[in-house]
Amino acid sequence: MSPSSYVVRVAEDPADREACFAVRKEVFVVEQGVPEDIEYDAYDADALHVVAVREDGLPFGAGRLLYGEVAAARTGGEPGVGSLGRLAVLKAARGLGVGVALVRGIEDAARARGLTAVDLHAQTHALGFYERLGYVAYGPEFLDAGIAHLAMRRGL
Repeated sequence: MSPSSYVVRVAEDPADREACFAVRKEVFVVEQGVPEDIEYDAYDADALHVVAVREDGLPFGAGRLLYGEVAAARTGGEPGVGSLGRLAVLKAARGLGVGVALVRGIEDAARARGLTAVDLHAQTHALGFYERLGYVAYGPEFLDAGIAHLAMRRGL
């Protein structure tokens, strides 16, 4: 699979959303052991989802953006800050730039909605990835689903 053989797009229809959920299940539930009942939450219904799909239609990456009042609850009450989350890339597609393309797609969607920054909660093993994309860590380390995380932010 080459980096030019996929597209990243906003999940516009139910099939795209289901593809996002399938990728998340494989990465977070199966691979990382996150309980399925906490992987999917009430935010999923109103979130903007993005999906990375191969030319043959196979989904292998996903992420979501929370914005507005829902995001403000996660970003310290700042209405202009979106919340990037649930970024997942299947094992076979890692190292091909898919994660970067998903983050940039989410950032583009945030800009289109008038947001000025994006926050995220990074698993600590992924800090370097997000730092290379311009995100800066802040605050103390915390556990989410039993996994160490740090909050990070990038101005748009």
